[in-house]
Amino acid sequence: MKHISTLLSALALIAVSVLFYLHFSHTEQIKKQLAVTRPGGDSINFRVAYFDIDSLQRNYNSFKDAEERLKTKEDAVKKELNSMNNRNQSRLRELQTKEQGGGMSQAEADAAQRELAQRQTEFQQRELEHDQSLKMLQMQLMSELQKDVEDFLKKYNQNKGYAYIFSYRPGEFIYYKDTVLDITNEMIKGLNAEYEARKKTKN
Repeated sequence: MKHISTLLSALALIAVSVLFYLHFSHTEQIKKQLAVTRPGGDSINFRVAYFDIDSLQRNYNSFKDAEERLKTKEDAVKKELNSMNNRNQSRLRELQTKEQGGGMSQAEADAAQRELAQRQTEFQQRELEHDQSLKMLQMQLMSELQKDVEDFLKKYNQNKGYAYIFSYRPGEFIYYKDTVLDITNEMIKGLNAEYEARKKTKN
């Protein structure tokens, strides 16, 4: 029984050693594959990294605040348009009741039609204005977030030496990735620290 235990311990030690060897040899293989030769023959390091954009959006506080700001705006728009639509529907029922009761002349009926058409036009215009306003706000927020990421990566990469840093989303173009090159968590931590510092400065 003691021999079996010793044998299992030895096998476990060998397995761990093999895993360490495979991990570090794989990492070294990646580094070698990313070595580039200049036309003059000098070898340079061509390092790349990537970040998971979905994970960044879920965990970057500025992005979550931007989503909340956009949602608040959308809710306000829906509330206003629903209120406007309810007033129009109420006016429509009022005019229909008056017409059905026979208390409306032809001139009044024509005026009612024009009023309802005008109300519908105003509603559609307001709906279009809000739609454009929401799209502009969304574009503004996305532009600000993109600038945050770009500015952070410029500073982050000053002592990292990456030639390219790619954004990654599951199912888009990249079908294999090595976690050795994943800088998502570092980015989230750094971006959140900068964002919280900016918020304190504004307050």
